[in-house]
Amino acid sequence: MSYAATYRLGTRLFWQDRAMLLASVVTPVGLSVGLPVLMRHVTADGVAGATQLSHGMTSILLSLTAFMNVAVALTTRRDQLVLKRLRATVLTDGQILSGQIASTATQTVVVTALCAVAVRLLADVPVPANPLVYAGAVVVGAVVMATLGVAYTVVIPRAELAAATTMPIFLVSGIASGAMGPIREVLPAWVGSVLDLLPTSAVVHALRTGEVALPALNLAVWAVIGVVAIRLWFRWEPRRS
Repeated sequence: MSYAATYRLGTRLFWQDRAMLLASVVTPVGLSVGLPVLMRHVTADGVAGATQLSHGMTSILLSLTAFMNVAVALTTRRDQLVLKRLRATVLTDGQILSGQIASTATQTVVVTALCAVAVRLLADVPVPANPLVYAGAVVVGAVVMATLGVAYTVVIPRAELAAATTMPIFLVSGIASGAMGPIREVLPAWVGSVLDLLPTSAVVHALRTGEVALPALNLAVWAVIGVVAIRLWFRWEPRRS
């Protein structure tokens, strides 16, 4: 078995899991395309509002398609002892996890790209002023969120609770980016400052402004946090009582 095999395994399982497809692909895609289209046709600011919302919905795609998907998938494989059996092969721990991260990030980027094309055609959302910054932010954001999803499995006690345990991340990310409406506007200023530190907020900020330096620093810090957490606490088999 090779690193490429773990990548293909992760990709195949991603598209074969119907329950996860509904939660991490169908639902976020429906929201990411449907809400901007609705905004475009029923609000006074039209295209501008749809564009802002479309960028904000990227946080939903990242938190569900990247973060939640990999957290649920690895927790399930951990509890089924699949990860333990993989460790008995010639693959290193790093290859097993990086293959899963790369596979999940790839699917997230593909889904995000399809949503960007859809809102361009259906809601007249303009092409990004700096396509390279847009693409780079989405790719790096997907990798970082998938990495954090792997680290997050540490706090998930068992597979049955995996999806529910990741929901707070989805909700907070959506509030931070404005994808769930103007909830953030009624929160204290210090809460908004904390929300700006989220990796999904950094990606959305890069999409909206074209800025590179601060979002890149934010994502680099979160990537380090994720890698360190994985090295220190990641579990390869279920905790036995």
